[in-house]
Amino acid sequence: EHVVNFFEFVAEEVRELMAHLGYSRFEDLIGRMDLLSESNEQKVRIKKTEGVDLNPFFSGVPNTKDDRSFLRATMEDGIAVPKEEIVHINGFSSDLDRELCKNDEIQKVIDNNEGEVNVELPIYNVDRSVCAMLAGDIARAHGNKGFNGKINVQFEGSGGQSFGAFVLPGLHVKLIGEANDYVGKGMHGGEIVVVPSLDAGFTAVDSSIVGNACLYGATGGDFHAEGRAGERFCVRNSGAFAVAEGAGDHCCEYMTGGVVVMLGSVGRNVGAGMTGGIGYFYDADGTFESKVNTEIVKVQRVSTEAGEAQLKSMVERHFEKTGSDRAGDLLKNWDAEVGKFWQIYPPSEADSAVVKEQELEVVNGSGIRVSASAPDGELCFLRVGAQLSPDQTARCAD
Repeated sequence: EHVVNFFEFVAEEVRELMAHLGYSRFEDLIGRMDLLSESNEQKVRIKKTEGVDLNPFFSGVPNTKDDRSFLRATMEDGIAVPKEEIVHINGFSSDLDRELCKNDEIQKVIDNNEGEVNVELPIYNVDRSVCAMLAGDIARAHGNKGFNGKINVQFEGSGGQSFGAFVLPGLHVKLIGEANDYVGKGMHGGEIVVVPSLDAGFTAVDSSIVGNACLYGATGGDFHAEGRAGERFCVRNSGAFAVAEGAGDHCCEYMTGGVVVMLGSVGRNVGAGMTGGIGYFYDADGTFESKVNTEIVKVQRVSTEAGEAQLKSMVERHFEKTGSDRAGDLLKNWDAEVGKFWQIYPPSEADSAVVKEQELEVVNGSGIRVSASAPDGELCFLRVGAQLSPDQTARCAD
């Protein structure tokens, strides 16, 4: 009832505002930039929007007050119009993926199942699910893992919803700019890299570069974001290796596999419902432990050589792919900074080498396999029938 009342009041307020402007239909407001003006009220200005430049909204905009023909544009009509001048198109929201699929060089690599091709294209936030159709073409021809070629696609601009969805092995995607929600949704392999534009006026580790629910349901591949992610990062991830420089609430929610490395702060409820995979979290301000949902997962410092090696290799890879300042600083002072990382893991990973130091085993000349877990890490040779302390085990080989 409260929700219904809320939306009724919202609708009434919108109706009043439209009546004040002299309009009764939403359709009459589409594209009407002449009805907007920039507010100078200090109370609506916040730190997050200090660097936002609204001038493009008010300069070089088509005259949509008198010419409303764009509302009736078909996809065929729209293709002939420069993309930056298109205000609204009825039909497919993006033709960019079709352009990739029709690229002769790309098709040659797919058809021959070998070779490498590089493509660079601009991207806009109306371009949704970019690379999904291309991934479908590859899978249709070679299955999920049978593609032996390499397709490198670099975009520049702002990616729409589901950028890089269903990317698979052999498809390497880079975006210079930022992207909306669901980046890498269902990705099966390959690589997605998102970095800020060269003229970005913000610090990457303090700013969001991808939206919510990135890598939702991913089963493989590598992901690198030089900047923060939104909420529910890697929700239901079951195989992807991902590095970002911070995230919102519910990071690693329902995760069943893969590895996540966070080089910045995160929100609450980390690891809720997580039953597989490993997470590493850089905790510069000492607040991370309080943000973890410990109903299932455990939290500990990175305590094994294998765990530290895995973490460092992913940070190195992130630096290689993005040139991240945060990754570079961590690597320069690794011995001091590695102690600020926490590791989270569910029971299914409790005995893995990255979580727990493994027992050392020796097979003697008679084929007897002897194992001992000494507290000091020393290898102990035991004779059959020896009395063992509770933290030691001995067993015979088959």
